[in-house]
Amino acid sequence: MKDLSAYKADPDPIEIASRDEIQALQLARLKWSLKHAYDNVPMYRARFDEHGVHPDDLKSLADLTKFPFTVKNDLRDNYPFGLFAVPREQIVRLHASSGTTGKATVVGYTKNDIDVFADMVARSLRASGTSAGDIVHNAYGYGLFTGGLGAHYGIERLGATVVPVSGGQTPRQVTLIEDFKPHTIMVTPSYMLNILEEYHRRGLDPRDCSLQVGVFGAEPWTNAMRQEVEDAFDMHAVDIYGLSEIMGPGVASECVETKDGLHIWEDHFYPEIIDPETGEPVADGEMGELVFTTLTKEGLPMIRYRTRDLTRLLPGTARSMRRMEKITGRSDDMMILRGVNVFPTQIEEQVLATGGLAPHFQIELFRAGRMDAMRVFVEAEPGSANEAGKNAAARMLSKRIKDVVGVSTEINVADPGGVARSQGKAQRVIDNRPKE
Repeated sequence: MKDLSAYKADPDPIEIASRDEIQALQLARLKWSLKHAYDNVPMYRARFDEHGVHPDDLKSLADLTKFPFTVKNDLRDNYPFGLFAVPREQIVRLHASSGTTGKATVVGYTKNDIDVFADMVARSLRASGTSAGDIVHNAYGYGLFTGGLGAHYGIERLGATVVPVSGGQTPRQVTLIEDFKPHTIMVTPSYMLNILEEYHRRGLDPRDCSLQVGVFGAEPWTNAMRQEVEDAFDMHAVDIYGLSEIMGPGVASECVETKDGLHIWEDHFYPEIIDPETGEPVADGEMGELVFTTLTKEGLPMIRYRTRDLTRLLPGTARSMRRMEKITGRSDDMMILRGVNVFPTQIEEQVLATGGLAPHFQIELFRAGRMDAMRVFVEAEPGSANEAGKNAAARMLSKRIKDVVGVSTEINVADPGGVARSQGKAQRVIDNRPKE
């Protein structure tokens, strides 16, 4: 393992403050955030009134449980700008992710929100073992996805040198790593395995490369994958967590000295764990669904947002702020494929929109080499069951899914009746990936 013993993280004072200090700051900021949402977002005013609560009812952190949840459909129902808490002219950046109904989930940031975003990514990078002056290879996708630009601004805020490569073009990624000699790479863990394969294809030893730290996010990954990447590259691999509704990457991050779960930056994001079935809070240390309330967000405050991610909260170690375990799964049916959120209903929409196909489908998740992949089983309509018709439908469906959902998919078009029928609730997704 490349030696980082001389590295000094130099954390912000609040990161190592006492729990009393952290909670006092959280309470003050939480009161502001609830009032900001209530005064400026019609949905929150109506929702609070329906539940018989007012921001003034918050006297302690425990009182937050009196307030209603926010869910992803609330963003879709108020598309595009209905949840903004400031005039649209004060929003300096928009990001969006695909949704199940064809409408994107839109998020907006004020100038101050962007500053906080950059600060939290910079804080996460410091925790990872990256310093001002280091070169950081940024292989997260740029565009409406929050990853690329979120990481970019944070790298610059840290005072490091950003290489804005974005995703794809794997041979070029390796060339730039070899030529520019970055200290850190920010990338999805599955794509890092692609980069590893390119090293092997060229006959290069990845352990000889300059990389000392990998900051991996945008999709779940296991400690087994961490071990494989660390051994292959002789580098440290740390986890970073975020979601666009709350901010983007940098909501929580592992510290390189412990690598024992992600410290949540609790001065800006207040976490809860609830029972996903009942919605009731569970104690720290118990598994459940992660819920976040933003404490400083101006443009798009989120009150008790249900992430659907399953984890548990643990005491701080390298920092005073609490940790969350690696995400173990989701309480809904969303799949994460190479950093892209995919819902079965998105696939269904494209199947129904493709001529020559019957409205029956099933999704198989499998491992293609080192990468997660998806195969969609569909069937031809009786009038299109010839080989030419099936091939044309497969090409069209593959293109639709790529264009709308953003992932490449293998399509298997069977004869009529070739897709299994359910006797009750359809089993839309079969996960044949190896259990790690």
